[in-house]
Amino acid sequence: MPLGNAPLGFRGTVLRIEPSQVVGALPAAELERRLIELGFIEGARVEILHEGLIRRDPIAVRVNEATVALRRGDAAGIIVSKTAAGRAATDE
Repeated sequence: MPLGNAPLGFRGTVLRIEPSQVVGALPAAELERRLIELGFIEGARVEILHEGLIRRDPIAVRVNEATVALRRGDAAGIIVSKTAAGRAATDE
């Protein structure tokens, strides 16, 4: 599931980055580089903490121990799996 489609409160693990899925101003390679620099790497734990009032955009995402803001469009390039309730992301 793309992180950009996830609801508020979503908890999961990053599976991979697919910047080619994003339609935006940045070239795919540049977006991928930026997402990796922010900590969106395979196995990273993520949680959507907040979403904007207009069209639920942007979102505040906890990535491991950091919190970053992302446009949902850019977050669409981050493929995640949902963490089962009561299980740590590292248990998957």
